[in-house]
Amino acid sequence: MWQIWLIAAGVFIIGEIITVGFLIFWLAIASLIAMVVSFFTSNVVIQMAVFVISSAILIFATKPLVKKISKKDHVSTNVYSIIGKKAIVTEDIDWANGTGQIKCEGEVWSAKTKEQIDIPEGSEVEIVSIEGVKAYVKPLKIATTTK
Repeated sequence: MWQIWLIAAGVFIIGEIITVGFLIFWLAIASLIAMVVSFFTSNVVIQMAVFVISSAILIFATKPLVKKISKKDHVSTNVYSIIGKKAIVTEDIDWANGTGQIKCEGEVWSAKTKEQIDIPEGSEVEIVSIEGVKAYVKPLKIATTTK
């Protein structure tokens, strides 16, 4: 019976190599533990019980460790990378009409504000969200210009 447990462990290891998770590995280790038990008893029920119990213990005991190791930092890309950045208003932002433009990192964006305020050209704003092709901003420094 030990040969079957060894083959099962090999199949589980191959399955672990093919998949991206880190779960099947513990089934391979549990198969090896069941293989060792098969040297002492030929009772298949006991071997299966050892396999199931050791699998469960290994999976639940190492879950926090695996989560910690496989945790990846979220990196914002493309359009979402400008959220939270500062920009300069290049065209007056009129909250009533939903018009205005900003310049952030060399790119010009259509801009709106969720607050009921107008933001004049030259003001410094922070980008709070992106919806479609519009950047929603909040004022940081309002420009004082006389025309």
